[in-house]
Amino acid sequence: NNLNLGQGAVTEIERYFLFIGTGGKNAGQLIPLNTDSDLDGALGIPPSDLKTQITAARLNGGDRWACLAAPIAADGEWSEALEKAQQQGFSVEAVVITTPVTVKAELSAMHDAAVALNNTYGRRAFVMAASAGITAQQTWAEYLTAQRSITTGLAAPRVLVVPQLHGNDLGVLAGRLANSAVSIADSPMRVASGALLGLGPVPTDKESVPLPSAIRAELDTARFSVSQTYPDYPGVFWGDGNMLDAPASDFQVVEYLRLADKAARQVRPLLIRRVGDRRLNKSPNSMAAAISAFMKPLRKMAKSSTFAGQVFPGEIESPKDGDIVLVWHSKTKVELYIKIRPLNCPKDLTANIALDLSDDNQE
Repeated sequence: NNLNLGQGAVTEIERYFLFIGTGGKNAGQLIPLNTDSDLDGALGIPPSDLKTQITAARLNGGDRWACLAAPIAADGEWSEALEKAQQQGFSVEAVVITTPVTVKAELSAMHDAAVALNNTYGRRAFVMAASAGITAQQTWAEYLTAQRSITTGLAAPRVLVVPQLHGNDLGVLAGRLANSAVSIADSPMRVASGALLGLGPVPTDKESVPLPSAIRAELDTARFSVSQTYPDYPGVFWGDGNMLDAPASDFQVVEYLRLADKAARQVRPLLIRRVGDRRLNKSPNSMAAAISAFMKPLRKMAKSSTFAGQVFPGEIESPKDGDIVLVWHSKTKVELYIKIRPLNCPKDLTANIALDLSDDNQE
């Protein structure tokens, strides 16, 4: 007898995104793309917002980038394309919807769809939405007021909104998050990841004022995800990947949500394998064996590497005793509690400088 002890790896879907938007070709189809794909042949030669965002994502996604594209007609619904992808068995980490939203109800619908994916298929995903860039008839103050009205008072912790200030900001961020050279535990703010590639031209308002840093800061405060620059430091980078979560909540930035989702995806198949298996019971040996098995993917996520005297940390801190708890509610119902700890990450650094005016040469 071949005994299957369930010791194999769980397929990872992290960094694989589904792009949905109006395209000039193959509407209604699901098209896998990677770094070698002919975007004109797959999405049509005429420019489209979908192709613009995917082009930017590919440029920023590194040499192992891949995605799934779902072109829709001009009057098509993103929800239908998302459901079609689920019915065909595609699991993705994020859904990138390129059509700009104009009201908060659209963002609420996207969050509801993300929650429904988990409820219906057991698939965890977050949504990257776009809002419009500034128009030639707006000042920066007017633009900020219009944008703030989209997110004010909204709780949608599985949705991230990117204003299309440069025309392809959404694709740039999607590629940055999907780059395999960077951990999913890293913030898109990480400067060491490099400057943004292929970002569109700097926008101006109706008075020809280029994008002020104060507007970026206010958009970030309003929970939008925007690019960021540092005076006297070359390059354009990104700010936080802000989720539309409530104040004081745990998932206000995208890297925390990605870590929790990955841990859940890794543990879920281990739970399914134990359905109806009496080897999981309340005996001390069985409980210890189960906790050890559930701890394995967390240890893998926490594994670090050392090279050239530098430590490259894992995605989370190493799990400790007590981080996994099994609770039996009845003879047939068991509940699992898991704790993961993201590593510290510096986002606000301050240097304090003092003078030493003592005379060390005095005799």
